[in-house]
Amino acid sequence: MRVSIIAAIGKNRELGKDNRLLWHIKEDLQRFKNLTYGHPIIMGRKTWDSLPFKPLPKRVNIVITRNPDFSFARSHLAKLAGSLEEALRQAQGKLGSEEVFIIGGGQIYEQAIKQGLVDKLYLTVVDANFDADTFFPDYSQFKKVISQDKRESDGYKYTFLELEK
Repeated sequence: MRVSIIAAIGKNRELGKDNRLLWHIKEDLQRFKNLTYGHPIIMGRKTWDSLPFKPLPKRVNIVITRNPDFSFARSHLAKLAGSLEEALRQAQGKLGSEEVFIIGGGQIYEQAIKQGLVDKLYLTVVDANFDADTFFPDYSQFKKVISQDKRESDGYKYTFLELEK
């Protein structure tokens, strides 16, 4: 099972502010959908709360929370886990589990990278600085560039980047 992270970040690794994305780039959202479609996705509770609709369709959504009282309507597409390790165990054997995506937020990204659980990064790096309160962790150990595609749309310059260790 390959564990991948998918994220959009600013030049200084900005992720978001007040539990919201800092930009809206249609091509980035489409890339997210295309890459994660049919695969389990793992996220923290704040990321779950920020989703415009829940669960994201055609993907097993696994939500990590330390709050034992947190609940939502669980289904075959929405699961709850108490830790990242438990979420990864739940993802095993699910449809599309040859690649599992961690989709946020900052604490989950940091934990996954620090613990050495991540095989690949799919980043959208927006060529601008943003006022943020959440940042992507250091990813300097991911040195192998698999692909790099510079683009511009919706008033932003950005690069789709795929990295491995």
